[in-house]
Amino acid sequence: MSGSTFGRLFKLITYGESHGAGLGGVVDGCPAGVALTEAMIQAELDRRKPGQGGPAATARKEPDAVRLLSGVFEGKTTGTPIAFHVDNTDQRSRDYGDIMHVYRPGHADAAYDAKYGIRDYRGGGRSSGRETLSRVAGGAVASALLAQYDIHVNAFTVELGGMAAPLTDVDGAQHRPYFAPDEAIVPQWDEMVRAIKGQGDTLGGIVQVEAHGVPAGLGEPVFDKLDARIAYALMSVGAVKGVEIGSGFEAARMHGSANNDSMTQQGYASNHAGGVLGGISSGQTVVARAAVKPIPSIAKEQHTMNALGEEVTLRVGGRHDISAIPRVVPVLKAMMALTLADMLLMQKRMQLP
Repeated sequence: MSGSTFGRLFKLITYGESHGAGLGGVVDGCPAGVALTEAMIQAELDRRKPGQGGPAATARKEPDAVRLLSGVFEGKTTGTPIAFHVDNTDQRSRDYGDIMHVYRPGHADAAYDAKYGIRDYRGGGRSSGRETLSRVAGGAVASALLAQYDIHVNAFTVELGGMAAPLTDVDGAQHRPYFAPDEAIVPQWDEMVRAIKGQGDTLGGIVQVEAHGVPAGLGEPVFDKLDARIAYALMSVGAVKGVEIGSGFEAARMHGSANNDSMTQQGYASNHAGGVLGGISSGQTVVARAAVKPIPSIAKEQHTMNALGEEVTLRVGGRHDISAIPRVVPVLKAMMALTLADMLLMQKRMQLP
């Protein structure tokens, strides 16, 4: 399996670069009869497209208009590969001429050179955050499949730049800037983002992803445990530097008597396990959090190296977000959906009709 393929039975294969002709992918393994339209995919892509996110947003404007090329007929999947494509329309490759031979700190420039001996310096090429567009489109297909089983994935920002948000209205987060779970935190985050932008710097944050309606029994011990596959999926997103399930690292500071989720006739009394026990879904809400690093393209002067091994200084130009949040939120939602769709099909393969 190549590094551009995700999944075992429900597979997503992606292609494209930040400043190439376009991006897209193929979903293979989706059962026939799932309700799916371009509009359903477009709705998810609109959540991550450039130019959104208030003061945190990039100036790049892309419509990210998706075209379904195969695998859907009269609003239903046919069981054959589902191909989709999105054109790039607002590239400004000239912005990257000055870094043709310079390695940007915090980016994959030097790593790509070391691996391939060649790199697309225009916006990072395949290592660009724009690559995640194909994940969101594939995740929309996965979500359509999950919806048939009343499984729904939600994602929202719980922390931006070290400032945590109260979880007062998680459902309303989908309609707020930053996918904020609290109305009052939005102006505070806006103020912080403007201040950081004025300093020529960037911000990171934490995103929570929840899957509701997940039946008990999903997961393939011992190496394909559900929580292991979720961590793998979320960590595959370029901006993510850490993942935790349920109480996560906080569980290391708790006693067993507090961390254990007591069982009653009414169900579990708590959910420190994040909906996963022994690598298998417990029937509770599946909960994961991802730590998102600050955008590495900053306007401040930095010390770095060029391809000749010389020390140089650099200020990164171009059009960049101040934070991967909010645009990374639908990406993480998509990766959870893709994981659950794959695990669901694996579980059904194991069961008698």
